[in-house]
Formats: sequence, C-alpha cells, structure tokens
Amino acid sequence: MQKKLFNLLLLLLCSSFASLLPAAALPMPAPPKIGASAYYLMDFHSGRVLASAKEKARVAPASLTKMMTAYVIFSELGQGNISLSDAVPVSEKAWRMGGSRMFIEVGKRVPVEQLLKGVIIQSGNDASVALAEFVAGSEDAFSQLMNQYVQKLGMTDTHFVNATGLPDPEHYSSALDLATLARALIRDFPDHYAWHRQRSFVFNGITQYNRNKLLWRDDSVDGVKTGHTDAAGYCLVASAERKGMRLISVVLGTGSEKARARHSQTLLNYGFRFFETHKLYGAAEGLTNPRVWQGDVEHVELGLQVPLYVTIPRGQYKSLKASMEVDAHLVAPVAKGQSHGVVRVNLGDTLVVERQLVALQTVAEGGWWQRLSDRVLLMFE
Repeated sequence: MQKKLFNLLLLLLCSSFASLLPAAALPMPAPPKIGASAYYLMDFHSGRVLASAKEKARVAPASLTKMMTAYVIFSELGQGNISLSDAVPVSEKAWRMGGSRMFIEVGKRVPVEQLLKGVIIQSGNDASVALAEFVAGSEDAFSQLMNQYVQKLGMTDTHFVNATGLPDPEHYSSALDLATLARALIRDFPDHYAWHRQRSFVFNGITQYNRNKLLWRDDSVDGVKTGHTDAAGYCLVASAERKGMRLISVVLGTGSEKARARHSQTLLNYGFRFFETHKLYGAAEGLTNPRVWQGDVEHVELGLQVPLYVTIPRGQYKSLKASMEVDAHLVAPVAKGQSHGVVRVNLGDTLVVERQLVALQTVAEGGWWQRLSDRVLLMFE
C-alpha cells in the first residue's frame, strides 16, 4: 500500500514539474516537394525565405506582369497624376487585345477605377493596355515606367516590354522578383490591394470571376494574381494572413489551374504550420539612450528606422536573445538617422538578424563651456 502511494505521489510530482517546462519546439520537416518549374515562400514582415527552388531562374511571367501594371497605376494615383474617377478613352489597340478581357468598347470612356478592377480581378489585357496608354501615351512608354520601378524595387532578374504579360523573349521575371513585387504591392498600397481578394466583377453586364481559386478555399488568402501562357505554364502568386502573420508564395510553371492552387496551398500551410513571426521592436522606438559628449543635451535616443520582425521555427520564441552594441564616446553633432550601433537577435547560437541602431533625433553642439568641460572629462574616460 505504501509503495502504491509513493508511486502515485511521484507521478503527480513529475506531472506538475513537466507542466512548468517550456513547450517543446515542433519537429522541423523539410519543405514540401512542389511540382513547379520554380517556387518561393517568404514571410511578408520579416522577409525570411521559408522554402524556394530555382527562385532566380528567368521565366515568362504571363499575367503576373499585371502586378507591376497595377503598381505603376497605384503610384500614379498616389502622386496625384491621375484619379480613380478619370475617364479613360478606349483605343482600337486596347479593344482588339486578345486573351483574357474586360470587354471594353472602342471609343468609349471608362473610369480608372473600373479598369483597375478589370486588371486585378478579371486580368483584362484590354484594360491593361487602356491604362498604359492613358498614363504614358503608349504601351511601350508605359513599359519603360515599369522597368524604372523594377530597378527601384531591386528586381534584378526582371524586364518588361508590355503591360499584359503576353509572350516576348525580352519579357521575363523570376520567382524571387515576383515575391518582391507582391510584397511591395501589399506594403505600399494596402487600401488598393484589398481589391485583390474580390472574387468577381461585373462590367458591361458581364460577370467574370477571379481565377485565384484559393479565394474560395481559404479565407485567409486575399490575393494576389494568376497567370497562364503556353510558355509560362500555370502560375500563381498568393498571399494569406493568419493571426497577424502574412506569407507570400510564388508558384511558376505548373501543369494546370488545380495544380497551381494545390501547390500554393501546400506552401502556405507549411509556412503557417511550422513557423511563427514576432514583432520585436517598432520603428522610431527608443531602445537605448547613450551619453552624448559636447552636445546641447546629454543623451540621444537610438532605435530602428523600420519595425524589426523575426520569423522562427514554431515553439522557439523563448530561445530568442537580443543584444545591442553602441558606439563608444558619441560626440556632437549627431544627425537624425545616423548609425551609431547595431542590435542583434540570436536564436540560440545562430544570428537571426542584425540591424543598425540610428539616432532618433538630432543633437547639436553645446555651448563653449559644455564642449570644453566634456573634452576634459573625456580625457579621463
């Protein structure tokens, strides 16, 4: 009887102790095998790559091109060069465009907002050309604008020659660049990006449906764009957000509409299941305030210019460790935005991310007495 009681007490003690231990990290499987010519999975906030294959290979982007068409138009709207209510004349070239169409009519005028929805939801080649001609005068000139943004966004394996994605030997991109573009689209134009989750659009009495099948299958998916030509195969750039974590997947060169949706869903599920993203520090958040010598104030706030997110294997948050290294002997003047140290985040012994610590305000030189006394004090530091 005493032996049974002892064993019971031992079992209860072990159970209580186990409940105090940190949760074990999930086993980390290899990324899933994807039947595509190239693919890429990244976290939107941190930029961490979670799975990839042939991500820099140059491929025909098909209608994924229209992400850049939309990006340029959104930029024009943001700069005040055009407005959503502007009436766009439909040229014969735009009207005659083949492939996916919005069915605009030559000689008619269509508001920019309607044409944008035609590009985003219906993947209209006719709407893309009409907008390109309205903004730049011709599709060729609009392509030059597209390539300027290619350089601005750092898309090193991309070149566009049209606004639609119709095949051309000099029209190409990569999985990595398309993920970069999708990230910029979501980041820079969140209000307009909301149109990418719209499932259907009616124009001229015709209802057409978004070709992104994930919008019907997964409520967390809110974009981004499909594409298909014989050269490109079936492609999909998708984005989904679950509990504040957003992922972007790119799947290129699959064999069917079903395959591109299935493989995209597989990548997204893998990322959400086995990784988690945390915001550690906000932008312009003071992280440390070192002494400033010979300044009009004694201390300066150092922080980050942009928020710091990390994406790590699920269940390993408690293993994160942050450290800071600040320049010794800061001497005024100190310019706002000037780097004076680094913050490092490690997961165990592995460096996850390193960011520059910058001054969050300007510190001017102090008066002559302050400068003189600080010089003396520095001699004894």
